Amino acid sequence: QVQLVESGGGLVQTGGSLRLSCAASGIFLSAYTISWYRQAPGQQRDMVATIMRGGRINYADSVKGRFTISRDNAKNTVYLQMNSLKPEDTAVYYCLAGADYWGQGTQVTVSS
Repeated sequence: QVQLVESGGGLVQTGGSLRLSCAASGIFLSAYTISWYRQAPGQQRDMVATIMRGGRINYADSVKGRFTISRDNAKNTVYLQMNSLKPEDTAVYYCLAGADYWGQGTQVTVSS
């Protein structure tokens, strides 16, 4: 059974940092393109960052220069380092493996 578990969310002040983790069981994340998405209340779910199997990385314009996606294949985990956080980053953050496997999400709240 495939399971993705996000962790690391929480409440942080503007300008603060958080590191989200997406840990997998049942699949090897190294075999997949992994994306982080986020969804704010009443909004659609939007892509934040993607790391492809070959290592190519893409970011949404809104997070470029502030967020960093990375893999640790030995731990079967993908991370999202989030710096210089803004209130508009407040959302539930989800990881996606390929096009099929979603985690349950972790809440990030940035206070002003």
